[in-house]
Amino acid sequence: MASASKNIVAEMNKGIKLNGDNYEIWSMKIQYVLEEQEAHEVLTDILEEPPEGNTAQHKRDRELYNTWKRKNTLARITLLSSMDDDIMRDFSKYDLAKDMWSALANKFGATSITKLRSLTIKFDQYIKKPDHTMKKHLREMSNMISDLKNAGHILTDEQQVQEVIRSLPQS
Repeated sequence: MASASKNIVAEMNKGIKLNGDNYEIWSMKIQYVLEEQEAHEVLTDILEEPPEGNTAQHKRDRELYNTWKRKNTLARITLLSSMDDDIMRDFSKYDLAKDMWSALANKFGATSITKLRSLTIKFDQYIKKPDHTMKKHLREMSNMISDLKNAGHILTDEQQVQEVIRSLPQS
């Protein structure tokens, strides 16, 4: 599991990182990664360290706790390594993956007026980049439309078409 986990984290570092604007898609991908690593449950569960003892139950409890502790460490490293550096610094103080996950959801998951305004401005000012193919351009526009929809701002089909046309170069 350790080698596969390192490979997954390395691949994520090449791809999407939490930057503050992409929480929804980032959180879905992180959950898939943690499910693959069999560590997803630490985002919702916390185990208390069991008391010392020599009974069979004490040993089972200790083994269960040690497994949870390894999964928590794995999840924490996965979360932190998939964030932009400035966000990682802010959230590295959390020792428990569950606490970090909740704090991230509170900070980035809720749609604020500011976030909605930022998404709207980005969408309204977006223009096709010269090095982008039309397919890539339309994918970018579609992603922004999805982000706006997730934030509660739904565009009609006509508005979407108008914005795509507006975003094309004057040629």
